[in-house]
Amino acid sequence: MQSLDHFDPASLGAALADVEQDSPELADAKQKREFNKLQKRLRREVGNAIIDYQMINEGDRVMVCLSGGKDSYTMLEILRNLQRNAPVNFSLVAVNLDQKQPGFPEHVLPAYLDKQGVEYHIVERDTYSVVKEKTPEGKTTCALCSRLRRGSLYGFAEEIGANKIALGHHREDILETLFLNMFFGGNLKAMPPKLLSDDGKNIVIRPLAYCKEADIAEFSRLMEFPIIPCNLCGSQPNMQRQVVKEMLAEWDKKFPGRLESMFKAVTNIAPSQLADRSLFDFEGLEAKQAELLAGRIQAFNVS
Repeated sequence: MQSLDHFDPASLGAALADVEQDSPELADAKQKREFNKLQKRLRREVGNAIIDYQMINEGDRVMVCLSGGKDSYTMLEILRNLQRNAPVNFSLVAVNLDQKQPGFPEHVLPAYLDKQGVEYHIVERDTYSVVKEKTPEGKTTCALCSRLRRGSLYGFAEEIGANKIALGHHREDILETLFLNMFFGGNLKAMPPKLLSDDGKNIVIRPLAYCKEADIAEFSRLMEFPIIPCNLCGSQPNMQRQVVKEMLAEWDKKFPGRLESMFKAVTNIAPSQLADRSLFDFEGLEAKQAELLAGRIQAFNVS
């Protein structure tokens, strides 16, 4: 183990190369090769995101929020793979929030995590009843559900001494949020790969920020994760997020590379070319112009 305080680009390649391939039983050699390529790509993208945003440092205790969906299973698996050969020491603890949704299969996650030998906690909070009671008929439950879930998880992270909270949002989640905020919120924001909570107590990281949803879905299928569907939000009609998801999927189909370009734009912002007065000093442009012109005149007058 290298003596470093955080991931660095030089060590990532070696870490990926040294990770023992632990692919599931696949039908033939070609399928296994394709799985290994997919797994390595996801590891590389997660590793690059960790490096770029300094997500994980020496001694971190990372709480991996596990919902039972494809994204969080994949996040946990890739983080565990990287942890084995990472240039820093960090620990992982999986946490599932049991929101007491009717029919939720409570045995699935404990059975899976016990089999994998992963440290975990199941946090029981009846947020389902609160959401159903407080949400008007015909309205989506996402906003309130997310707020209650986030509050419960943030508080529990402090209880178990976790200083980082890992969420399974991927590239498309970030782009969908960008468009939802533009279309319905009147602001230009998405999901940052790394975030300090409003109270300053928690740092949230999104290790899958660079990963494509299609890659995650295929990896999840091949790994045969025991997926638990969300009956609270996933089945709601007229969800605007679903509409935006379909719009992005159509763009990706018609214009290959568009989503990559759009995500790059999220990381490459020019405040002077937008209109937010808090990010750029538009009022001071005249003074800046005068300063530049004065400097230019002095340069011309040098004999």
